[in-house]
Amino acid sequence: MSDNALYTAFFTLHHGLPRQGPGSDSTTRRLLALCGPLPERPRVLDLGCGPGRSALLLAAEAGAEVTAVDLHEPFLEELRQTADARGLGASVRTLNADMGALPFPDGSFDLVWAESSAYTLGFDTALREWRRLLAPGGTLALTECEWTVDAPSQEARAFWNRHYTLRTTAGNTAAAVEGGYRVLGVVPQPESDWDEYYGPLAERADAADPAAPGMAEALASTREEIAMRRDHGGEYGYTGYALRPADARWHTREETAADIPRVREINAAAFATKEEAALVDALREDDDAWLPGLSYVAEAADGTVAAYALITRCHVGGVPVAALAPVAVDPAYQRQGAGEAVVRAVLDAARLRRERLVLVLGHPEYYPRFGFARASEYGIKPGFEVPDEAMMALVLDGSGPAPRGMIHYPAAFGV
Repeated sequence: MSDNALYTAFFTLHHGLPRQGPGSDSTTRRLLALCGPLPERPRVLDLGCGPGRSALLLAAEAGAEVTAVDLHEPFLEELRQTADARGLGASVRTLNADMGALPFPDGSFDLVWAESSAYTLGFDTALREWRRLLAPGGTLALTECEWTVDAPSQEARAFWNRHYTLRTTAGNTAAAVEGGYRVLGVVPQPESDWDEYYGPLAERADAADPAAPGMAEALASTREEIAMRRDHGGEYGYTGYALRPADARWHTREETAADIPRVREINAAAFATKEEAALVDALREDDDAWLPGLSYVAEAADGTVAAYALITRCHVGGVPVAALAPVAVDPAYQRQGAGEAVVRAVLDAARLRRERLVLVLGHPEYYPRFGFARASEYGIKPGFEVPDEAMMALVLDGSGPAPRGMIHYPAAFGV
């Protein structure tokens, strides 16, 4: 049997299906929301677009000018026809091209989008190759299949070892951070996203003619894949990532002992009283509160430490979680991005430690940019009077439900 016969059989199974990989409009919207504010008419590159379900949503709901790329011309033709039928033909441009050899100049797009397609290059290669395409402040949104358990079964490992190397969310987060990105947020895809893909595909497989050239092998592969999901779906799944290149103006890193006097200085200068500086010193002495590796600084180009952010241990309903406090910026460097850079860096460090929930008591117009929402929405309450909008929570891995109950801070906080 020729490779062409198998290729034709594979696409015969897939043509006309509502999706070419696990996903849903709901997941696309959730991932889009993590990308933050976009320009009024964002330039979007949809890579491995297939028949364009995401491209059409981005054009319609984000007002985007979408360049949709795929190697399979029939998918692009399907997308063009649908876009025209929905009045979106002027907003969607198609291009038959290889995702690994894109013809666009650097900085061409505000948003690079890749649902269920980065595996074609590999996650690390995609991060490296696509970064250059982002305009300043641009975002990369992609989904990746990964282990959802630390010890997958032998059967699941054997299957995936034949197809693609999976990592955990922590492993892919580490790759993104090492690749020079900050994680804006993650979206674990629900089981219903797999149903939207495999349900119609299974029906198509049942109706296919196994005697057609290449079809028997295509059917065997498809049914093995569906059976693996049925039997071992709790061990792996797709996760969406919204990533943005780190702000090059600021070098962020874990603090060292030599930074402590400067950290004390910044906290004293940034707040009206010396209480925040004293709080950090007290937390350093509390072994139950201090989390090694989660005390971060941001340096200016000349090496001056300009900003500081700290995450320590607290509890919600008796469950260990994390607290972001304090965040301080030297007045000489305020409103220049140093605070945002150091907060994103310490949140990524917490993700790498597999911290799940972070609380912050702060300005309700500032912290939502990092994904924080009212803690009360999660059933989390402080043990003292505070405006509801000022007590916020962030689920770092995007999963739920979060712990519920009363917040208990370390003694150093005095509450």
